[in-house]
Amino acid sequence: MHYKEKQLDEVKVFKDPVHRYVRVVDQVIWDLIATPEFQRLRRIKQLGTSYLTFHGAEHSRFNHSLGVYEIVRRMVSKMEEHESWNKEERLVSLCAALLHDLGHGPFSHSFEKVLSLDHEKFTKRIILEDTHVNQVLKKVADDFPEKVAQVIEKTYSDQAVVSIISSQIDADRMDYLLRDAYYTGVSYGQFDMERILRVMRPTDEQIVIKSTGMHAVEDYIMSRYQMYWQVYFHPVTRSSEVILTKIFQRVTHLLDQGYPFKEEPKLLIPLFREPIYLADYLDVDESVILYYFQRWQTEDDAILRDLCLRFMNRNLFKYIEFDPIQDEDKLVQLQHLFLEAELDPLYYLVVDSSSDLSYDVYRPGEERVPIYLQMPSGQLKELSTHSVIVEAITGRTREDHKLYFPADAIRLINNQALQDKINELLHYR
Repeated sequence: MHYKEKQLDEVKVFKDPVHRYVRVVDQVIWDLIATPEFQRLRRIKQLGTSYLTFHGAEHSRFNHSLGVYEIVRRMVSKMEEHESWNKEERLVSLCAALLHDLGHGPFSHSFEKVLSLDHEKFTKRIILEDTHVNQVLKKVADDFPEKVAQVIEKTYSDQAVVSIISSQIDADRMDYLLRDAYYTGVSYGQFDMERILRVMRPTDEQIVIKSTGMHAVEDYIMSRYQMYWQVYFHPVTRSSEVILTKIFQRVTHLLDQGYPFKEEPKLLIPLFREPIYLADYLDVDESVILYYFQRWQTEDDAILRDLCLRFMNRNLFKYIEFDPIQDEDKLVQLQHLFLEAELDPLYYLVVDSSSDLSYDVYRPGEERVPIYLQMPSGQLKELSTHSVIVEAITGRTREDHKLYFPADAIRLINNQALQDKINELLHYR
């Protein structure tokens, strides 16, 4: 039997708190899970620094990746009941689902932002370059790694396969909403996934929703909206991300200045230089980052030492609401006052902005494809033309801006007049 068709002697299961069981029957999937590159995802948290806000949010990208795989496995099983679904796409769909987050680094988005990295590019590299994952995929066919990579980067020829992994209603979003809600202990992310899976229908271009399932999709979209603003953009989480980002910025600056670290970040240095070799990237996970943060709590550099102490001991920045346009003059004044108080505003006075577009219709030149309802006549109708709820939020980007600062450091300023000026501008006591 060819490796592509080879199945395990018995179904292997992972006990899962969200889907109850994750079932594996294909030898390919079982072998991919066992690779070092996939096992590394156990050491990358799904929600970055959110565990400092929601103490249960300790789950990993390994958990999430298995969950996405399980949803796609069930999706494909449903799709195979329809003639329009190409049954030859089953394995590439499962592999792309399992591997879609393979390139994430530690504390993903903060890490990426400072180092100008792109986890999707590293996902593609892990799949295509000389890795254990690549070796497994090549056993299926020489061109199979490229096919899996194309699904993940949305260039695959069968767009219906792409849409189950990446669209406005895909397995990735469905799993992270349910999983993140479970581990953070909130109810916002709950929706009827079983109903959505039952009403999904394949077309040549994408997966559509049978019109009778519209209300389940409405519930899903509102769950996503709530999760972004109540969990993903929580101001305390954003505070920890600000500090994390500033640590990486400070390390970048100190490396450029030739600063003599007590604990030189030997494993991180290759990521601050071009080109970045894949082996060096894969050597770094969150245990490595936290080791350095722990050691840097005694560094001679006062800013790095303070930021690491804050992060490791959850002594986070406070915040106020901030309007980037109306409050621009206030920010400039505060920057001058912080300098006078010997608090570097680059690290201790930070504007952080969040924005999200919960649902949108297609616009020329954009990748975003709308959700279509399949009417009883077979005609496809864009979701917001039939849903009053979705119409109300379609194309509307919500933004939020906050100004973060160390309230405890301000209280320690010896000059009372200077301290009062800062507090007056911050409206903070």
